[in-house]
Amino acid sequence: MNYFFTYLKGIAMGAADVVPGVSGGTIAFITGIYDTLLGSIRKVNPSLLGLWKREGFKAVLTHINAGFLAALFGGILTSILTLAKLISWLLVTHPIPLWSFFFGLILISVVHILKQVDDRRLIHVLFLVAGIAFAYTITVLQPLDLQPTPLNLILAGAIAICAMILPGISGSFILLLLGIYPAILAAVKELNIGVLGLFAVGAVCGLLSFSHLLSWLLNKHRSATLVFLTGLMMGTLPKIWPWKETISWRVNSDGEQVPLVEHNLLPHQFEQVVGQPSQLILAIVCMLAGIGIVWLLEKVAQNKK
Repeated sequence: MNYFFTYLKGIAMGAADVVPGVSGGTIAFITGIYDTLLGSIRKVNPSLLGLWKREGFKAVLTHINAGFLAALFGGILTSILTLAKLISWLLVTHPIPLWSFFFGLILISVVHILKQVDDRRLIHVLFLVAGIAFAYTITVLQPLDLQPTPLNLILAGAIAICAMILPGISGSFILLLLGIYPAILAAVKELNIGVLGLFAVGAVCGLLSFSHLLSWLLNKHRSATLVFLTGLMMGTLPKIWPWKETISWRVNSDGEQVPLVEHNLLPHQFEQVVGQPSQLILAIVCMLAGIGIVWLLEKVAQNKK
């Protein structure tokens, strides 16, 4: 039963990772599996060879919490393969409700993580501001236009997976900045094993190296790290604000016109400037749904304790 719920959490992480601007790491944090995930990944290192020689393969699987990892990444993979088309469709046809849901989810997640900071000091304000500034700076960077060459795919996988396990930094958005997001999404839809394999190689390398650093920071400097991660989440909120005006466009490597510079608007301004309904009531309902999901997860976790 625990593995089944872990699988469902993986599905939620995968769905979040498909959306540019939302991080699967955020979902891992609010569902209470973040530390377990980092700890399990950190144990995948060359020392496993010695353990295998001494105690056998079963001991290796137990040491790395293989059941947990298989259930979680199985859920992530299932979600990406099945929800990629749906999320892509929603981003085009119903962007305001979708962004509103994730905006509410991230907003309440900020409160949820700050509750876990035990020793609050004045210096933590600096870490919060640094996190906000870092995340916001990433969201306003001009996109590159990398071609999906083998080297670029491996590099993109390594960079994106580091972002995916950071709450607040979206791996999908990093892929957008690199200009390689359409190629990865198309590969998922078409099950292009060659492209996905190269991307996975980079992702594994990035995950195994970066998880060690992040796990060490959470063990040695937990409060400061949590505050910085909260800042990352707050810094991305302007990126996922539902009502936007596109100021300029660019042509991507597939010859498609995509937004280059966007400006956030209030709902009534959106109707005046863009000439489309703001869907304010539906947006509020979706925001409340995102808030409600995190609140329920928090209550369930408290009941288990």
